[in-house]
Amino acid sequence: MKNVELEIKNWGESIATFHLPRWDELPTLELYMDQVITLIDQYLSPVIQVEKHPLLTSSMVNNYVKKGMIPAPEKKRYNQKHLAFLIAITMLKQVLTIPEIKTGIIFQGKVVGIRNAYNLFCEEQEKAIRIVGQEAAGAPEQRETQPIAVELIAIKGATRSFANKLLAEKMIALEQIYLETHKGDAHE
Repeated sequence: MKNVELEIKNWGESIATFHLPRWDELPTLELYMDQVITLIDQYLSPVIQVEKHPLLTSSMVNNYVKKGMIPAPEKKRYNQKHLAFLIAITMLKQVLTIPEIKTGIIFQGKVVGIRNAYNLFCEEQEKAIRIVGQEAAGAPEQRETQPIAVELIAIKGATRSFANKLLAEKMIALEQIYLETHKGDAHE
């Protein structure tokens, strides 16, 4: 059991520094589909298990365009806005349905603008991941000390859900390894 404790603690410490690129950190060059997919994978692979399914495929991107979730590319090239949408959608689809994500994106865009909404999403997601990382590393559970603004409830809920799902999946994976290596051990 000590190995499980050490593994989850190390994992918690490693994700505590997870960073999502803010709007101004996204490439300003226009990218082709394969470059977009590679970049999204680099940004998100530390927190989404790729073994389960691909993070993003060209068909997914094309479907998001068809559903009006992201703007159509210009001359098959994608820009900062596309990247921001795709990062948020790829993370949020781990815990929400596509229609829920679309509604949330439209709402946040209207309330604070797309750039600010994306940056807010990044901040909230990093905070949620940092909290579960600290909890995995042995810190006490943290609670909000300020009331949550009504326009932030959905984004906080979604980012917390993603982070908690991430923690649960990691712990279950470690428990599975433990069980496989301790088959036949007597339990009292």
